[in-house]
Amino acid sequence: MALALVGTGAVGVGTNDAVADSEPFTLSASAVSQAALSAKESFADSNRISNERAGANAQRSAVEAKAQAAAKVKADAAAAAAKVKAAALAKARLAASQKAARDQQRASLIAGAQADPRGAARALMSDYGFSGDRQWGCLNLLWEGESAWNFKAENSSSGAYGIPQSLPASKMASVGADYRTNPVTQIKWGLNYIKQSYGTPCGAWDFWNNRYPHWY
Repeated sequence: MALALVGTGAVGVGTNDAVADSEPFTLSASAVSQAALSAKESFADSNRISNERAGANAQRSAVEAKAQAAAKVKADAAAAAAKVKAAALAKARLAASQKAARDQQRASLIAGAQADPRGAARALMSDYGFSGDRQWGCLNLLWEGESAWNFKAENSSSGAYGIPQSLPASKMASVGADYRTNPVTQIKWGLNYIKQSYGTPCGAWDFWNNRYPHWY
């Protein structure tokens, strides 16, 4: 009998423990509220951090974009300046090349004055302020009428000499002692004489045409 009671008691104890273990775990309302608040705060913190990061990223992107834009403006300006400089340099080189060619041609014409006094005269006209086909045409006709452009031409009556028919011939010595043999000396003297006396070759030509026998 005693054994039976002990056994029953043992069984009873086991049954109560099983019941106790099977009861559900529950939190108090306060704990639940605290957990919800913590979750809410954690979510808010996450959002804040996310927003701060997004703002920082946006600010960094804006700074980078501004820096890139400034760099592009600077690069474009430098490229434009380089282009302008290159164009100016090319223009200057072309002008220098053209001037060198003109100078070479002028020197060649002057050097060949005995063979081609007209070419030398046309090359020298600009030194006295004469330019254009009209003034050249007047000069050509004037000295054609005076000497036929012969630098050795001499008027047997008056003694006028050379292409411009200087009277007396020695006047041309003011330009060079070689006035009897150098057509360039004669041409320079003649152009200066025309400028001082008539202003232009056409002025001298008009005067010459209105005199008979012709002279200027």
